[in-house]
Amino acid sequence: MKTPIWLAVVCLAASLPTQAQTFKPIELNDQELATLRGRYVMPGRIISFGIVMTSTWQNASGEVIGATSSMQIQQSTLTPQFYVSMIDEKGNGSASSQGTGTVIGGSGLNSTEGVTQVVRAAGDKNTAYNNVDINVTKASQAPATQQQGQALAPGSTLVNANGAGSLSVSSTGTGVQLNIVANNNQGSTQQRLAQGGLMQNTTLLGNSNRVSNLTSLNVVLRDNVPTAGSLNGNLDQLKGLRTLGF
Repeated sequence: MKTPIWLAVVCLAASLPTQAQTFKPIELNDQELATLRGRYVMPGRIISFGIVMTSTWQNASGEVIGATSSMQIQQSTLTPQFYVSMIDEKGNGSASSQGTGTVIGGSGLNSTEGVTQVVRAAGDKNTAYNNVDINVTKASQAPATQQQGQALAPGSTLVNANGAGSLSVSSTGTGVQLNIVANNNQGSTQQRLAQGGLMQNTTLLGNSNRVSNLTSLNVVLRDNVPTAGSLNGNLDQLKGLRTLGF
C-alpha cells in the first residue's frame, strides 16, 4: 500500500536541481572548531577594555596576603600598563600548624591552553575558589578611570610577605603572573594570564585555609555606529597587548 508513496518521493528527489543535491551538512573536526571564536565586533566599537586579577590566601589565624593587578585600555591609552595593589590583613586567631599533606604530579598543567582551573587538596576544612567573569556593557563614551596601586613595568616583579605567606606579581614576555606560597607548608596558588590562556591553580597541604583566584575581563562597546575614519582608533591600543605576551 505504501510503495507508490515512497516511489513518488524518490522520483521527486531525483528531479531536484544538482545544486540542492550537493548541499550537505559537513561535520567539523576538533582542529576546525578550535579556529572558531564566536561573534566578533569591529575594533571601532571597543571603547574600553580592562582586566582585573585578584589572588588572596587566608590562613587559619585569619591573616591574609594577596594582590590585585589591573589594566584599563581606552582610546587615550598610549601603552598598556598593569597596576598592582597589595592586600595585607592581620589575623586574630592562633597560628597555623605545619601542613603535612602531599600532592604529587601536575607537571602537565604548565602546557595547558585556554582557561584552566585546578584545585588539589591534601588537608581538611579548606576553601578554594576559582572564577572568571566576562562583562560586556554598552555606553556612549569610555568610563572615567583612575588606576590604583604601583605600576608593574614589563620584566619586573613586585613582592610582599606577612605571616600568611609570600607573594610575587611578575610581568614577563609571557604575560602577568600572581604567585602565593603560604607559610608553614600550607600550600601555594598561582594565577597566570598569558598567550591567550588563563591558569588558576591552587594546591592545599594544610588545614583551614581560604584561597581565592578571580579574573574579570571588562569590555565597553560603543552604543552608536562609529564613522569609517575611527574604525582603527582602538585597534592600535589592543595591539599593544602583544608586547606583554597576550
